[in-house]
Amino acid sequence: MLAILFAHALAALLAPAAVRTMGRNAFLPLSLVPAASLVWVIANWNTEQSLHIAWAPGLSMDIDMRFDSLAAIMSALILGIGTLVLIYCSRYFQSDETRLGIFAAEMVAFAGAMFGLVTSDNMLILYTFWELTTILSFLLVGHYAERASSRRAATQALLVTTAGGLAMLVGFIILGQVGGSYQLSVLLANPPGGWAAAVGVVLVLVGALSKSAIVPMHFWLPGAMAAPTPVSAYLHAAAMVKAGIYLIARLAPGFSDSAPWRITVLTLGLATMLLGGWRAMRAFDLKLILAFGTVSQLGFLTILVGTGTHDAALAGIALVVAHAMFKAALFMVVGVIDHTTGTRDIRKLAHLGKAAPVLCGIAVAAAASMAGLPPFFGFVGKESALEAIATASVLDPTVRSLELAGIVAGSILTVAYSIRFVWGAFGRKQLKRPSPAVASMHTPGPLFLASPALLAVAGLATGLIAPVMDTLLSAYADSLPSYGHDYHLALWHGFGLALWLTILVVVAGVGLYLAHRWISRLRFEHPPLGNAERIYDATLRGMDTLSMRLTGTTQRGSLPLTQATILVTLVLLPTILLVAGTDSGMRLHLWESPIQFAVGLIMIAAALAATVMRNRLAAVILVGVTGYGCGVIFALDGAPDLALTQFLVETLTLVIFVLVLRKLPAEIDERQSVGFKPARALLGVAVGATVTALAAVAMTARSAEPISVHMPDLAYHVGNGKNVVNVLLVDIRAWDTLGEISVLLVAATGVASLVFRTRRFGTAPRVADVPSFEPSPTETTWLRGGDLIDPRHRSLVLEVTTRMIFPTMMVLSVYFFFSGHNAPGGGFAGGLTAGLALVLRYLAGGRYELGEAVPIDAGKILGLGLIFSAGTALTSLFLGAPALSSATIELTLPVLGHIKLVTALFFDLGVYLIVVGLVLDVLRSLGARLDAEVENRPETGEQVLVR
Repeated sequence: MLAILFAHALAALLAPAAVRTMGRNAFLPLSLVPAASLVWVIANWNTEQSLHIAWAPGLSMDIDMRFDSLAAIMSALILGIGTLVLIYCSRYFQSDETRLGIFAAEMVAFAGAMFGLVTSDNMLILYTFWELTTILSFLLVGHYAERASSRRAATQALLVTTAGGLAMLVGFIILGQVGGSYQLSVLLANPPGGWAAAVGVVLVLVGALSKSAIVPMHFWLPGAMAAPTPVSAYLHAAAMVKAGIYLIARLAPGFSDSAPWRITVLTLGLATMLLGGWRAMRAFDLKLILAFGTVSQLGFLTILVGTGTHDAALAGIALVVAHAMFKAALFMVVGVIDHTTGTRDIRKLAHLGKAAPVLCGIAVAAAASMAGLPPFFGFVGKESALEAIATASVLDPTVRSLELAGIVAGSILTVAYSIRFVWGAFGRKQLKRPSPAVASMHTPGPLFLASPALLAVAGLATGLIAPVMDTLLSAYADSLPSYGHDYHLALWHGFGLALWLTILVVVAGVGLYLAHRWISRLRFEHPPLGNAERIYDATLRGMDTLSMRLTGTTQRGSLPLTQATILVTLVLLPTILLVAGTDSGMRLHLWESPIQFAVGLIMIAAALAATVMRNRLAAVILVGVTGYGCGVIFALDGAPDLALTQFLVETLTLVIFVLVLRKLPAEIDERQSVGFKPARALLGVAVGATVTALAAVAMTARSAEPISVHMPDLAYHVGNGKNVVNVLLVDIRAWDTLGEISVLLVAATGVASLVFRTRRFGTAPRVADVPSFEPSPTETTWLRGGDLIDPRHRSLVLEVTTRMIFPTMMVLSVYFFFSGHNAPGGGFAGGLTAGLALVLRYLAGGRYELGEAVPIDAGKILGLGLIFSAGTALTSLFLGAPALSSATIELTLPVLGHIKLVTALFFDLGVYLIVVGLVLDVLRSLGARLDAEVENRPETGEQVLVR
């Protein structure tokens, strides 16, 4: 199972390159990946397998996968139809279509994500794959991003399904906490009860119903028809919309008897079946007819898999298979029609059946299965569904009768819109000659027709071998109670109630279609059930209005007001809670040595002086004094690693402040000065007192032995390092560090975007880029970039010092990097040291010297660092250790002897590169770029713009 996921991930990564090389034919080799995976599914059909990989046991985030009968059925549909859709894509698209490589990657990735979804046994992992399908669906639906309709459809599908997914996540957490496990197999074996579990079940159903486009969240699916037809055939017929059906089917054995289950599933499912069928009768776009038909069929499937009986489950799974085959085939047929005639409007198509008889035959066969006509598998599934609902003793007789009547009515609509689809697409329509669109069509090739033809034939073949299909599908149905009934799939069950109802459905469906012209004249000024699309738009407008009013009230554009609101909340809320609910008190120990007291006084004096200082640079230096004082206290308390980092960060921050301040006036304008404000001073004192009190209460309230006591031992024996701080950063809490360096990368990108505005301008300029510059052969050049600095601003002493100190600083940074796992230092400290060395080169030699020092784009350094850090997760897994934890490699080399290498070193290398890249990006944006835009002419002092 894991190999299938990796294969799809690798194929998705290679897809863009394959499309660039082979054009649209690249879809053919890409289809081999789901095809090979399908072979594995078929080979392991009757075996139940499970996979467990420890990830984060304390958070119940282990990778648990389970392959059973239901997973096998869904996997066969996902991979089988995925293969055919990729083959279909090789003739649907043109090789020069924009974003075709990305589209291919997204399609292959979607197949892998769906396989991961149906094989996940851990609910949190299932949710991860669930949201992956949502994101990939958003990208695929919005493939034609230049079209407003595609963007709207993609956003609509994303918002609706993501909102449902968030509700489902809360439901998963409730069920996991109440049931004591996040494994589906454990919960289904011993389902939890009580009101909390009932709430969790409802929330999970919200997610499932939103994904499967069930009323009232049905409207996103017809809108998603703005996607390319292969997306509709795969995601919106065979795969993604089946995710909700799969989840209901998965939970039904354990939760179908839950109080809110059946009333939710049966009511909304029936409403969806009727509404979707009715809307399909009023659409003129072939894809919309199929889309509303899909909504109707999804409601039908929801009823069946949610009823909670053996017969209903068997019928539901049979119809899931049948629906995937006939609906995917019909969508592909529509794609062929659109591709060859240029239209999908049934009012513009006439005599197409005569012009394309093979395509017409495929459509007739698939539509016959959709209508439930024998001997197709759709007939087998629909007859079993009628029988299952009619004999469902678990339902109240009145409810059973209403559900059966509703299903019959919905099935009548299905027959009617199936006929409407076929005749609308291929009929003559009282015209003596083909319509212009049909007359100008080109003949589709055999490979273009192969996938829908194979699915249409499969719908017929599976109907003829219904007993064999019963053997393949009944294993899942056996997990639900039979209540005295034991139905089996067969093409002929005799003259029973199900057959008579089928005859009624067909006759009434034909009659409804013949009367559809009269029905189409019924114009409702207001839809009988309301317009969900308009409700969605009104909801978004209301949320926009509410957010604007809320932000208009709380954020008036005044930085002091916004900051005061935050600080007042910080003071009041914790203080009230401490006074009302804390009785542990606090104990203050002001200092342990006179040095701490002296350093504290200096920090307080510097902080007070910074508040009244009018010179900007002096104020920044005073603020820096408080930071250096904090580093001294760290050093006095036995934390050299923290002290080193504090000193380096404070120095680098001071440099960045100076880079910004050089573009501002030296003094603060007294006319804009607020003077002494007692309220602000009082608030500042209150914030300091609150933070101090919180720290004191937190330290006093500790009742258990602090974990820090065990940290040295854990660092050495688990993280293979003696430096506790560094082991924490790169091993024990490496996930936190990965998130923090990602934020650093985003911050660097944000700063660059604010300064550069349009593009990053690549690397910093080099001396060789200045064509008019020729260095003097007789003069000694300490720094090459220094020769381009205005002599008035050039310092020979600084250049000489930099030339001597820079190599030492770089060696020191490398030492900090390698020694950090066992001594003070690490990737962060080493990166800061290297960054300060680059700062020195820039200050001494200017922006050209920066280009000479690092002739590499800062963005590439940042990206490489993130690759190293994130790649350590996979490396650790391959070496048998949990993700982002230390795996040890021991080897003996001829010269170096015995070496013990820890994978955390490569994670730390990523941190080192990201810090260096961040400093370089800041120097290029706040330093070199500003220097390039505004420079002074030595002779006049006039500012000129340098392009």
